[in-house]
Amino acid sequence: MMRLALDLAAAAARNGEVPVGAVLSHQGKIIATAANAMRASHDPTAHAEMVAIRQAAAILQTDRLENCDLWVTLEPCAMCAGAIAHARIARLYYGADDPKGGAILHGPRLFGQPTCHHRPDVYGGIGESESAAMLRRFFVSRR
Repeated sequence: MMRLALDLAAAAARNGEVPVGAVLSHQGKIIATAANAMRASHDPTAHAEMVAIRQAAAILQTDRLENCDLWVTLEPCAMCAGAIAHARIARLYYGADDPKGGAILHGPRLFGQPTCHHRPDVYGGIGESESAAMLRRFFVSRR
């Protein structure tokens, strides 16, 4: 699953988007894939996680994505972490840590807040080196 998310992130970079990819599975079957699309869609909420969550909710015809796993190449931000909690996603797997904008291990540590009503199981560092290298290359090329 993370291999596919990394491939989606690479495609996002080729399209001028920050290289983040996401794969959402239900009971082991891939039901949604997405890459960052903020620039292309002119939508600041079109993070890979948000797009994949919207797709999965439409496919499953529910706002609760219980028994679903989300694989994403970068530690989710506060917006995406909030959506993950609201969607009741069971497990979150992510690649690179994001000390500047992440909200799982860094920043607000959203799932540890008493106001967070659902906390997925979290597994970080999967595909971390490849994801971090891709992000570094992307931002170096922008400077």
